Amino acid sequence: MTAARRPEEVTAAAQLACLLEASASKPGNVTPAADFHDARYEDYVASAIAIGPAIAAAGTRPVGETIRAAVAATSRWVPSNTNLGIVLLLAPLARAALRPGGGADPLRTRLSVVLAQTTVVDAREVYAAIRLAAPGGLGRAAAQDVAAEPTVTLRDAMALAAERDAIAREYATDFATTFEIGHPALRGALAASLSWCDATVETYLTLLAAAPDTHIERKLGAQAAADVQGRARTVLERGGVRTPAGRDAIAALDGDLRDPRNTRNPGATADLTAAVLFVALLEGAWRERGEGTHDRS
Repeated sequence: MTAARRPEEVTAAAQLACLLEASASKPGNVTPAADFHDARYEDYVASAIAIGPAIAAAGTRPVGETIRAAVAATSRWVPSNTNLGIVLLLAPLARAALRPGGGADPLRTRLSVVLAQTTVVDAREVYAAIRLAAPGGLGRAAAQDVAAEPTVTLRDAMALAAERDAIAREYATDFATTFEIGHPALRGALAASLSWCDATVETYLTLLAAAPDTHIERKLGAQAAADVQGRARTVLERGGVRTPAGRDAIAALDGDLRDPRNTRNPGATADLTAAVLFVALLEGAWRERGEGTHDRS
């Protein structure tokens, strides 16, 4: 069960989730040891800090307003899109954690209410945020395209994009991938005494193996995304972060996913990983993990 949290707790969990996601050596992503042509690790650190005030106010603001505020705050610190997908996922989760009422309902139950209550105004705010972030490979949609003003609620707009976008799919399914695939993977990795960084990489690989990354698919097509999904499955079969063979396979995958324009970056999977981390932190995983492991006597 998850009762409503205090703003400072939710903010810390959101910022820590972003920092853990960026700091883990996830194949094909920005890491402390690997930059993109338009973004560095330091940009992701700055982005994690920048969203704090918007997340802290998520309990008193509509979801769309929180998303737009977080993206605007990020844009004042970094020159490129570093966290649009993450913000889209974290904002409704933060509101669910902070919203009054709901008693001790599980976080996902509270989230379902938040998503069901989104409005056309929320959609307008999110469309404005997307235009501000200017993500690569967005393309055009036949209905409710982000270049125009939406006429449906945010959840309905996301449902229209669910087939082609993993973030939108979460809105349409009450975050099914986050709660049903990613969260169990992370909890299992932590229970096996993996470090937070290794547990994050294992969660990321589990998500990548479960479905083609829609960021890659938009840029390079369905076959390229399926190929990367298959590679992730192979890495896990070899043990992933838990074995020498698996770590060698991770390094090989990382090398294959890097190109000068980052077209093979599994960006949607990275965003989902941040959402999984946020959920686990909201549910006390950091405190549970730390109990009994920091004896200073």
